Amino acid sequence: MQIGVYGSGANDTAAKTIKRILDDSGIKSFPITKSKAKQADCIIVLGGDKGVRNYFHRTFDSTSPVLGINEGEASGFLAQIELREFSSYVGILKKQNYTVEEVPRLGVKIDGKNVYPVLNDVAVFSSKSAMLMEHTLRVNGEEVWHDNGDGIIVSTPIGSSAYSMSAGGPVIFQDSPVFEIISVNSLDVTRRPIIVSNDSSIEIDDISARLHCEVVLDGLDRYSVNKTVECTQFFPPAKIIRLKKHSTAISALAKKVHLAEELLSMPPSSKLLLKTLEYEGALTQKDLANKTLLPGRTVRLALSHLLKKGYVKKKVSIRDARQKIYEISKIE
Repeated sequence: MQIGVYGSGANDTAAKTIKRILDDSGIKSFPITKSKAKQADCIIVLGGDKGVRNYFHRTFDSTSPVLGINEGEASGFLAQIELREFSSYVGILKKQNYTVEEVPRLGVKIDGKNVYPVLNDVAVFSSKSAMLMEHTLRVNGEEVWHDNGDGIIVSTPIGSSAYSMSAGGPVIFQDSPVFEIISVNSLDVTRRPIIVSNDSSIEIDDISARLHCEVVLDGLDRYSVNKTVECTQFFPPAKIIRLKKHSTAISALAKKVHLAEELLSMPPSSKLLLKTLEYEGALTQKDLANKTLLPGRTVRLALSHLLKKGYVKKKVSIRDARQKIYEISKIE
């Protein structure tokens, strides 16, 4: 068995850890570079969801299935295995006792020129925020609307829980053979997201604004556009390895929805503490009181609630054993 390791943007320590674990299991591995393209049984991609997207942006060949690895404690939709738990799953990988999920991709043309296929979404906006953009949407050659608004998003099912959901679009299950189109903050208050078959040809034409407009691919790269963006289903789809039996895109989505529901019902003080720990990292109880300006008793009650729910974990400070440090725990 031969496994390629792609680590764009990942640290060397993570790549070395993966290689050591594979070597110990008798699995041959090699780094994937632009100048080297060996045949592999599968590809391990470091860097979480972003790393997986980067990999597929840089290769049109998706015949080898990909296993995404998170280097921290952040579960993703594309990469759901953490670096620290990889050794316990390497046996399943070696036996190839895993499922492969096919993730649809969008092929994109900007003013008639092909760019790389995307996994999540294609967004078209004015280059300056809060400036109206005008466009015409056509599906399979037929005009659907002529619109004025902040912009437009075309999303895959796996991208539907990202940017498009924030813009008011529906969440689509992974195996649905559709794409969704969302007009962002349209001047037409009756404008609603639409769902189209994934074999449709989607054309955003007559694009104009006071300044130039841009196409944003998967939230990463920006391209200037003069007039037209075309989106169609790209073949072959991306192949994602699922080592965990109950760790699919749908289960990840269910967890995300459940978490959102719990956060809505959470006391404001608990939400503030969570957000502070997210931005600041691990803090003591005193630090939290100083950062949030909440009374000490309120901080203690909020921490008690977060610890009970499992959103925060407590550990002893290395510098001072009398001090307790609080940090965000992994949300299962």
